[in-house]
Amino acid sequence: MALRGASADALAELSSELESKLGGGADASRIGDDLFRVSTLLRTEPGLRRVATDVSVDSAAKASLVTEIFGGKVDPVSLEILVSAVGRRWTVSRNLGDVLEHLSEVAIVRSAGGDSGRLADELHSYAQTVNDNAALRDALSDPARSVDDKAALVRGLLDGKALPATVTLAQQALAGTYRTVAVALATYQQVAAQVHGQGVATVRVAHPLGDAERQRLGDALARQYDRPIHLNVVVDPDVIGGIRVEVGDDVIDGTVATRIDEARRKLAG
Repeated sequence: MALRGASADALAELSSELESKLGGGADASRIGDDLFRVSTLLRTEPGLRRVATDVSVDSAAKASLVTEIFGGKVDPVSLEILVSAVGRRWTVSRNLGDVLEHLSEVAIVRSAGGDSGRLADELHSYAQTVNDNAALRDALSDPARSVDDKAALVRGLLDGKALPATVTLAQQALAGTYRTVAVALATYQQVAAQVHGQGVATVRVAHPLGDAERQRLGDALARQYDRPIHLNVVVDPDVIGGIRVEVGDDVIDGTVATRIDEARRKLAG
């Protein structure tokens, strides 16, 4: 999440607060739901957002306002985080909603507990399903369909087959905060990895990797990047053979197609 100045400081401090509260046993799933709903409201109610981020308004007054609006409607811990958030300075007012949504994503990832690896795999698998199914992709992006209708479609696809955290994030991806559902899901995968101190590698191969191959590749990337790397393996027939690995902006391309193209360029030169 790229923020500047006061907003970057607020994100760091609120992230620490959230981690402390979750470490103390707070309900991560409930907090995630609460913060997402609040972030959505702040985006749809610009008047509330302006007051909540106005430096000329006393922090106590802003705390009283959000307590009046949200008290009894959200978990007490969620309210504490919200009161802390409106008491901070923000570089631009929209950053308040952006940060609360990010904290929501972190809380939902944390709600998966020891299933963090499974969560990342399920998000990747669902993203591939959306990418590969034009009818589903069109249905999820159709402006004529309500968000509730799209959410029901997502539940029908994932309920009973995926973790509750996966279902929640898949539904949040419909909110329109990110440019597309695919971008939202990719962001959630990054958040899931970052929460657990990992990096994410997208690995494109012609055929599925065996367990031993995945282990060797994961170990090699972990040594190279000095941290655990979660592998998102994509079977891509255009690869032909070999492997292409993307870690952030780094690309390691050892595919047959690339080597053929390089040979052609050398011959043409």
